[in-house]
Order: sequence, then C-alpha cells, then structure tokens
Amino acid sequence: MDRRTLLQGSVAAVALAAVPTIGRAQAAPAFAPKPGAWRTFEIRTEVELPPTKGAARVWVPTAAFRVDDWTRPEGSSFEGDATTAKLIEGEAGLVQAEWREGAEAPKLAVVSRVSTRDRAVDLPAGGAPALSAAERERNLAATDLIPTDGIVRKTALSIVGGAATDREKVRAIYEWVVTNTFRDAKVRGCGLGDVASMLESGNLGGKCADLNALFVGLVRAVGVPARDIYGIRVAPSRFGYKSLGANSETITKAQHCRAEVWLDGPGWVPADPADVRKVALEEPPANLKLDDPKVAAARAALLGAWETNWIAFNDAHDVALPGSSGPKLGFLMYPQAETAAGRLDCLDADGFRYKITAKEITA
Repeated sequence: MDRRTLLQGSVAAVALAAVPTIGRAQAAPAFAPKPGAWRTFEIRTEVELPPTKGAARVWVPTAAFRVDDWTRPEGSSFEGDATTAKLIEGEAGLVQAEWREGAEAPKLAVVSRVSTRDRAVDLPAGGAPALSAAERERNLAATDLIPTDGIVRKTALSIVGGAATDREKVRAIYEWVVTNTFRDAKVRGCGLGDVASMLESGNLGGKCADLNALFVGLVRAVGVPARDIYGIRVAPSRFGYKSLGANSETITKAQHCRAEVWLDGPGWVPADPADVRKVALEEPPANLKLDDPKVAAARAALLGAWETNWIAFNDAHDVALPGSSGPKLGFLMYPQAETAAGRLDCLDADGFRYKITAKEITA
C-alpha cells in the first residue's frame, strides 16, 4: 500500500463531514430506499451442457436467504433430464443434478420465487435482539479469501484510528473503501474477493465481490460482525440509476453481492460501498467524480439502505459443492458445472450454456 493510500485512510474517520448531501449547495438526485410494498420475483436458470463422454454435474444457487423483514423465499423447483436431482438447503441453498456417462445434451431448469422490499435502517436506533454468540463468531471469522489478521487488521486499525464505537468504526471503514477503491471494468464477473492480495499489491480496483469483501474483512478485523450476501439484480432501479438495476428480463450477467454489518441496537445494517463506485464509473455520462450529485446521493444512502431490486441467494463462504471433485469456491453466486474434462468456466455463460431470466409477479 503506498503512502497516498495510507494518508487517505488516516482521515477516513472524519470523511463523512466532507460528503456532499441533499440540501447543500447543489441538490443531489433522490436515492432514498425505504421499506414499503413487497414485490415478488421469479428467477429462472436454464442450463444446457455440451454432450459429454463422462458423467456431468451441475449446481445452481437458489434464492434461499431469509430475513423476514425484507426477503422471504417462497420456494424453488426444478425440471430436466438429469439422472438424479435434488434441492439442497443449508448455508448455501442450491439444486444439484447429475447425469450418467454419455448424456447427449444435459438440461436443467431451476425456478426460485422470492418476495422482497426495500430497506432503510436508522443507525442510532435500538430495539434489535442481541446477536447470538454463534452468529457473532461466524460473522467475525476469517475465510480463505477474507483473513482478519496481518495486513487486513493493520490496515483496519489505521483506518479507524481513535474511533470509540462500532458505529464510528463502520462509518470510517465505509468512507475509506469508497474513497480509496475503484471499480475496474476489466475484472471478470464480480471479481475474486481476495482481500489480502488487494492490500498487499496496493491495487484496490475490482468489482462487488472484491470491494464489498474488502469492506467486510476490514470491519471484521476490528471486531464488528459483518457478512457478504450473494445474489442477483432482477429489475431496474426505481430511482432512475441505470447502473444499479437489471435493465432487461435477461439477467445472466447481473450477479451482485452486498454487505451487512451488525450494530448493537439497529441490528443488521445494509451497506454497499461497491455500488457507490459502480455509480461513479458507469452512471451516465460515466466516469463521475465522488462529489458528483449522483454519486453523493448513492454514497449517503448505501450505508443504511438498499433498493431491493435484487434477490439474495446466500451468505456462504468456502463452499464445498456436494459431490464435486473440484476445489472449494470462495462464494456461490453463479451456476457451476463439472464434466469429465473438469469444472466449466462459470463466467462463460455462452460456453457453459446457461441463461438466467427474471420476471416480477403481480396479482
């Protein structure tokens, strides 16, 4: 990490004072998600593998993450010509299917239905029940790609400085990530989420799985529970942000992960510094500065609120696919497949041959 980055980190605890907000000299566009009407979406994933000389396996993530005040899975189903197939529940909900040797064109379709609504959490609020000891431990733990010691902890401590409360620490880390990272359009998919490598190299560019994992790792490293939630965008933004929505029914490449932090009082608080950087890079006319009103509005909202035109799959890390002969996954957000030739490239939807679509279900 270079000296410039460290200097930016040293002032992160007070960065909020410099963030433009609605009502100051230049009014920012409205971006203010808040709980309201529930919306129901159906997500359909269709997989067709190339002919295989050996056995083939497929794993498709399902919308299984449940928090009753904002996301309520309503079940998943599947159909196809697999020799065996089953719905697996747990930390990472998925459908697993397998074909015997010689299947001509293995096919599987998985449908998940889920109801969701926007979120907004008042950071000073109280009333949430205490986080259980088991959940606190789980959401403070290191993972293969998100260590909480070494350079991660050193960086986190330099960011929070003399911050006395968890709220102050989270705010400082959020502002530091927004200020010091950037969205890198060249990164494949949503990125790898290899936090230590990012910090060691000083290259703080990436996409949501990188930038939000960095946020989660830094927060965990100072003793505040945090988690990544992996999912997919399913609808356009109702606030007019082209960069923050799925703008067609086909959402094959619309995967997105978000973050949450636990604060005693309000409970789980939504966060998405990666989407602030997405707005800066992609929102028309593109390549916006952090003080642009569009970016400032997203930055102000995305610690404490989400627009839930997005469906949550799971919050699992270090995922061992059941029945797989391949390595663990850092996270499960894309369909996965293995043939006799090995694991297919999940980011090559055309070569892998899968398609994901979404539609809103209205009464």
